[in-house]
Amino acid sequence: MTLNRRSVFGLGTVAAATAVLGSNGAAQAQEDAEVEIERSPATADRSRRRVAQIYRRQTRKARGGWSSLITVADLDGTTKPAVDENADVVVEAYSVNKIAVAVAVLDKVDRGLIKLEQTVTVSSAIVIQDTDGIFALDGAYPSEVTVGHALANLLTVSDNTAVRLCGLVVPALELNEILRSKGFVHTQVVPVANPNRFFLGTTTARETHTLLQKLVDGQLLSAASTAYLLNILRATASFTDGVRLNLTTNERLRVATKAGWFEDGRNEAGIMFSADNRAILIYSMFASGEFSGDKAVNDEDFSTTHPAVAARAELGRSMFDAVIKITTTRPKHRAKVYRFFNGG
Repeated sequence: MTLNRRSVFGLGTVAAATAVLGSNGAAQAQEDAEVEIERSPATADRSRRRVAQIYRRQTRKARGGWSSLITVADLDGTTKPAVDENADVVVEAYSVNKIAVAVAVLDKVDRGLIKLEQTVTVSSAIVIQDTDGIFALDGAYPSEVTVGHALANLLTVSDNTAVRLCGLVVPALELNEILRSKGFVHTQVVPVANPNRFFLGTTTARETHTLLQKLVDGQLLSAASTAYLLNILRATASFTDGVRLNLTTNERLRVATKAGWFEDGRNEAGIMFSADNRAILIYSMFASGEFSGDKAVNDEDFSTTHPAVAARAELGRSMFDAVIKITTTRPKHRAKVYRFFNGG
């Protein structure tokens, strides 16, 4: 019996396709039978359908286990999910939780307990000698940096020493309490013996999404701290290997993003802004497990050649295109204009 996926669907039902192809084959058959949604729909509802379609395609190709929540806002400001997959499962956040760390620091700034311009000491003992970030590259300690400098490095180049510097002004137990007071019971760091140090801990796709939603809605921090945080996450120096990879420079400025990875985990969460600077799409994606390809190679690959990161890059271009024609009435958050200089 010779059947391709499209002819199997001619049998009339998903059940029939499942009987012939199995559940994975039936899922692919259903996707093959779907009408391709236009690349840049004119309505939020069709934008959500387009995002869902590309998400299914890319995550199935990458394999692994995914916990994701992606929403697109309607014109009236209502946000509705395009993707809601295992969004309440508690997952290892890795460096995505650096956004939560920054929120805790800025919460204390808003309450007048610390200042962005106050300094912390970068001692040789506090520097993590990994190959991420820049503090390990300095080669000259001790030095003094501001809290603001630590936050900028925490969220752009994802410097792990910057985590410890933040811990000097917001100890682990206080940090967790700040997050719990804001409603984030699963987005928590893991304290260690040193009260000023911690592992980056856990979250859920829904809580990280809610954190980003509350941030752009002005419900998390002051207006000044909100603008400060979004400006860093939208900067050209911030993560570009995932969702922002296939976007132009000016398009990247319309995406605030933070990635996180360790062992088999490959995560990213962020916000896409409409042409008039309103938060139109929010994504929260956490992936781990057995991806396509060789596991030993994948576990040591944190670049765009990793299946999950490649999937996010393809999805990023598609998500951006899917919302390019729509907007919402949610608050505006203007990005700084990128200016080119050649020294001097």
